[in-house]
Amino acid sequence: MSLEKEIFKGKTLSDLFSEIYDNSKETKVQVKGLIGELKPLIENVGDATLLVPMIKEYMEIGVKNDEHLIKLAQVVQRLEASISKGGDGEFDLSELADLLEEQEDVKEEVKQIEQGNTEEEKE
Repeated sequence: MSLEKEIFKGKTLSDLFSEIYDNSKETKVQVKGLIGELKPLIENVGDATLLVPMIKEYMEIGVKNDEHLIKLAQVVQRLEASISKGGDGEFDLSELADLLEEQEDVKEEVKQIEQGNTEEEKE
C-alpha cells in the first residue's frame, strides 16, 4: 500500500500519519502548558499535595502521547520492510485504527483535566 493511496474518503495514509503526528504534538504542547500553569501555584507542602498528582497525570498523558508516535513509527517500518522484500506493502489497518482511538482517548483526558482545572478556578 502506497502512502498516497486513499484509505478513507479524501484521506491518504500519509494524511493520516500527519494527523496523528500533529495531534501528538498539540497534546504535548497542551500538557507542557498545563504543567507550567500549575508549577507557580505550589507555595507550600499542602499545595504540593494537591497539585503534584495533577502534574503526574499530565506527565502520564505525555508518555502516552510519545507511545503513539512510537507505534506510528513501527507501522511505517513494517510497511517499508514489506515493500523492500518485494511485497506490495499491504498491511492490517486495524493497528492504525487502534492508534487513532488511543489518540482520541488522550485528547479527551486532557480536555477533562482542563475542564476540572477551570471549575476549580471558579470556586
